[in-house]
Amino acid sequence: MGLAERRRTLGYSQEKLAELLGVDRTTVGRWESGKIAPQPPQRPGLAAALEISLQELDALLRPPRAEDQGAAGQKSSDHPSTGDPDEMIRREFLRILTVSGALTALSFDEAEAVADGVRRGSPADFARMNSHLWQVYQLARSKRSVYPVVRDQLATLNEALAGGSRDGSLPLLNAAADLFQLAGEVAYDANRYTDAAASYALAASVSKEAGAYDLWACALVRHGYVDMSEQRYQQAAEVLGAAERIAARGNKSLATRHWVASVQAEVRAGLGDLTGCERALAQAEEVQNLADDSTNSGWLRFDGARLAEERGARYVQLGRLDLAEETLKQALDQTALASGHSYRRRGAVLADLAVIGAKRRDPAQVVTYAREALDLAHASSSGYVARRLQSLCDEFGPLSRDHRVVELGAEIATLRTP
Repeated sequence: MGLAERRRTLGYSQEKLAELLGVDRTTVGRWESGKIAPQPPQRPGLAAALEISLQELDALLRPPRAEDQGAAGQKSSDHPSTGDPDEMIRREFLRILTVSGALTALSFDEAEAVADGVRRGSPADFARMNSHLWQVYQLARSKRSVYPVVRDQLATLNEALAGGSRDGSLPLLNAAADLFQLAGEVAYDANRYTDAAASYALAASVSKEAGAYDLWACALVRHGYVDMSEQRYQQAAEVLGAAERIAARGNKSLATRHWVASVQAEVRAGLGDLTGCERALAQAEEVQNLADDSTNSGWLRFDGARLAEERGARYVQLGRLDLAEETLKQALDQTALASGHSYRRRGAVLADLAVIGAKRRDPAQVVTYAREALDLAHASSSGYVARRLQSLCDEFGPLSRDHRVVELGAEIATLRTP
């Protein structure tokens, strides 16, 4: 029995199984045809959906025998008229890039050539494709809209790694480490912490294998955010300590070690260590001494532009409201003037200013800032901004008797966090 036969035995179409697992139908089709294998984080869910053990799943995923290829090929898709999956992926990628405006640097013909190169497994074209995917992610109001094309890019890259030559394997590993970080970012923004942690762990593992120290350190930093989101600051400190050591072996012209320091500041604030927090922020600010090309607009975007709001947020954590409010108001002005205006970035600053109002028992300040952040959360579907606002509700205390705050809390409660 093969994967497709087991699916049909349970009465599932490819669409239904894909819906259960949160993947695209073409991905299920590729699993069943043996073109790609499910990633390790996907296997437990697939086994559960098919009502089999992981060992039985491994048996189903073994390549079919040659004499079975013909029949299997005829049954690999419930909808053979849907077209070639690679062509569909290519068209979807180009559509998303075009809609987002991220194709300003490439003509349509050039973008087609890049997509064709990815289908052939060209390492250089994978790198270019990843770079544009990061642009799409940064420009998209709803980060979740990027997930389908990231998932399909991972599937295509997995095929290239499986069939690639030794000479091309190192660039492909770098591309994989890059793309796993982006997949983790999409999951993290949607509050899918388990998926995010799995993606970051894969990114770190692949980076280590490739000897890419900066990629490796950045993957660990992102993993640290998962711990911090659940207030496991001591565990995050250990992960970031490893990131600091690895970043020290990386490219000194890149901003990696300064980004590590900025996130360490958040950990120190979470642990109540003002001195350690300010020391880490001072190290992060040294990024301003680097050349303009110290970032790559992809897996490493830290250029110090957000340090004012980071410092303000850290002061809120530490209860230094006087220092926090002045710093955050300056940061709010910067987000209004910054090119590439970020809903998530501005929403976080507004939420912090609302927290200050709550700590001061000032309902007018809470409602003024939180309502604007709420509008941004609705406009962007950002799980990150929603989470910040839901944390604000924990600060209401006696303000919960104020009708304006009660109404605000009710609206925040309706925010969807996937």
